[in-house]
Amino acid sequence: MRTALQVGMIGCAFHAPRNHDTASLEEAVHQATHNALRDAGLAIDDIDGIVVAANDQYDGRAISIMAASGSVGGVGRDILCTPSCAEHAFVLAALRVGAGQFRTQLVVSWSSLETTDLSEAQRLGTDPYFHRQLPIDDLSSHGMQANALEARVPGAREAAIAVTESSRKHAAIAYPEFAASPVDPRVIASSRVVRWPLTEGMVSKPAFAVVAVVLASDAFIAERGIGQPAWIHGMGWATEPGFLGDRDLAELPSLRSAAQQAYDAAGITQAESAFDVAEVADASPYQQLLALEALGLCEATAWQASIGRGDFQSGGRLPVNPSGGALSFNPVFCTGLMRIAEAGNQVRGQAGRHQVADVTKALAHGASGFAMQYNTVVVFGRDRKEVQQ
Repeated sequence: MRTALQVGMIGCAFHAPRNHDTASLEEAVHQATHNALRDAGLAIDDIDGIVVAANDQYDGRAISIMAASGSVGGVGRDILCTPSCAEHAFVLAALRVGAGQFRTQLVVSWSSLETTDLSEAQRLGTDPYFHRQLPIDDLSSHGMQANALEARVPGAREAAIAVTESSRKHAAIAYPEFAASPVDPRVIASSRVVRWPLTEGMVSKPAFAVVAVVLASDAFIAERGIGQPAWIHGMGWATEPGFLGDRDLAELPSLRSAAQQAYDAAGITQAESAFDVAEVADASPYQQLLALEALGLCEATAWQASIGRGDFQSGGRLPVNPSGGALSFNPVFCTGLMRIAEAGNQVRGQAGRHQVADVTKALAHGASGFAMQYNTVVVFGRDRKEVQQ
């Protein structure tokens, strides 16, 4: 018998104005919320509850949710905030609907550039005894992870350069107004080093963006006659140890665990052939490589051959990050929710210029924290899936 409700993504919006400093954060958040509701065909009165993900340090203010509550329609409405990462807000909202607590949920997250020094804000957010003394920020941890992966896998650097080139080509189609350059692999490899072995061409500068997603129960979707939602078939999440010294940075057991949770729920036994498209974390190209392995999409020994054949390019066996990913546009705090929303839009047939043909199942992966400490996996399907016991 049925023991849980099916949950579908029915609306989505990205708001990333180029001249973001001409409007307030509250105005940008309101615009994204309005656009997501319009995409879902709903009004704010149709929303039972809201989950927001925000980071006080990045926003340069205390308790960001207090300032943004009105912008997302939170006044007089159930609202929660998670400061860990944007993808956790999605999971929390989906669980609230799936448990029958609410029929609809609005998920909103943003990554602002209010603070004068994002690197320093990241450093000050670490423990004062070990990491803060290094000093460390996101790029430093990405660099350490890349070094560890190069030591474990021969040819990892060449694969990383090819991944960057592929993502930038995807972005030139998906979002040409934001596409990061360069795409020439020689320039990617030889540009200025920012954190060894990462070059300036291998990463994208922090950007401003707001992401909003609308979720609803199967009963609500049927009642409103909403066509082609992206049904959540499975979710999983897990965390690496907080202290970098306790980890092998060239492995991601937490992602393997999160993926297995999602695959078990979705009934997936062969991940390599189960999906039509994937959106995975890629704050650095080495992260995308690690994700491909831990998600069961491609073993490390096959990276170069698979990339060389174009398996992960648009039109290939499994298009990976047809949006261009964070390698091309990187709103640091909400990039995980962007990967989830992009995958959901692929299933909905609403991905625009980078829509992959005939997507019936999509994989989303979000990673946050130093060297991918938090990992979240979501499986979307076009068809409604009954949850049985």
